[in-house]
Amino acid sequence: MTKAEIQLVRSLADKRSRTEHGLFVAEGEKLIGELRGSPLRIRKIFALEGVFEGPEVETVAPRDMERLSLLKTANNSLALVEIPRYDLESVHGAGKLTLALDEVQNPGNVGTIVRLADWFGIGDIVCSHGTADCFNPKVVQATMGAILRVRVHYTDLPRFLHDAAQRGTPVYGTFLEGENIYDAPLTRGGIVVMGNEGRGVTPETARTVTHRLFIPPYPADRRGSESLNVAMATGIVCSEFRRRR
Repeated sequence: MTKAEIQLVRSLADKRSRTEHGLFVAEGEKLIGELRGSPLRIRKIFALEGVFEGPEVETVAPRDMERLSLLKTANNSLALVEIPRYDLESVHGAGKLTLALDEVQNPGNVGTIVRLADWFGIGDIVCSHGTADCFNPKVVQATMGAILRVRVHYTDLPRFLHDAAQRGTPVYGTFLEGENIYDAPLTRGGIVVMGNEGRGVTPETARTVTHRLFIPPYPADRRGSESLNVAMATGIVCSEFRRRR
């Protein structure tokens, strides 16, 4: 393993370097095993002796793996993977449910939401440019492999949602003044917008929302926590949409 290889891997903790090289890092035997069976292209695998075999695998010592790892605790393997490019047009489709993330900035939340999308059979997530990069090492690990099956797009979100609404696609969003989600009519497909951890949906994006929803506490008049974690709220909303089917 060369010094240049170590520098390259370490640099991929930064989004600018990931964009420049078109690579992201995946760590761990289970995740890399899934990657090898996916359409994503692995450039190289660094692994402890006996973990993986193949022309793209370079065996390294435990000390070198610790130098390479972008996580607090090094795994037994690390892969350099080419960042996939997806066509935003794949998002559109009648009866299709899509998630949209508006300035969701915590990598753990984004990773969990990608995992939720995978669980509920949602193939696309459309993000604002201010949302955490889905190929951040913390996001990749938090998805538990779901990043291989869910297409994540970054775009001008308000414009995308405005155009979708103009085509007749329902755009849902969660708001404190929205309609109780358990009473509101929900369509089979549409776009569900989830907002920033502290500020919620931004005003510009809110103007594109055609259906405002509210997740009520129990009992309805109870005074407790001010809000739900955005990933938790996403799980509740996705579950209710799928339950209606």
